[in-house]
Amino acid sequence: MNSALLTNIARFILLLLAQVLIFNRIDLFGFINPFPYILFIILYPVNGNKTGLLVASFFLGLIMDMFWNYGGVHAASCLVLAYFRPSIFKFSFGLSYEYQTVKLNDVLTPERFSFILIAVVIHHFTLFVLEVFKISFLWDIFLRTLLSTLFTIITCIIIIYIIKPNKR
Repeated sequence: MNSALLTNIARFILLLLAQVLIFNRIDLFGFINPFPYILFIILYPVNGNKTGLLVASFFLGLIMDMFWNYGGVHAASCLVLAYFRPSIFKFSFGLSYEYQTVKLNDVLTPERFSFILIAVVIHHFTLFVLEVFKISFLWDIFLRTLLSTLFTIITCIIIIYIIKPNKR
């Protein structure tokens, strides 16, 4: 097996376990939740199989829906993030994305931060819109998206720096 495939499988399992065992129990003020499991979608290789990413994102979201007892909102929001991921790359990195020279698990630059920020906002906004599904709760959706995004970004950056490969 390919080492990149093994890395992605390990990342899938470890982020899912961390989300289910640790982060699902965090619920600040009743509406702030971190969702660092989306790091699997964010850190998926740039030149990786796009169909494989969509399928893996669907199963990642589906497993999260089983643990949260939701009706598919995590699966849908993971699919939306995986679908728009190339566009977010183009917006954040420009020509670096075109030449496939992007590495996200390196030093945090404004381009990397903007990519993570946009990806997390798209995921969370989709998740909370599908969860509530009422226009009368628009202010609540924006507030939950903003606060959960801040908490998720901080958590994701910490996780990226923990799993960052050593430079030799």
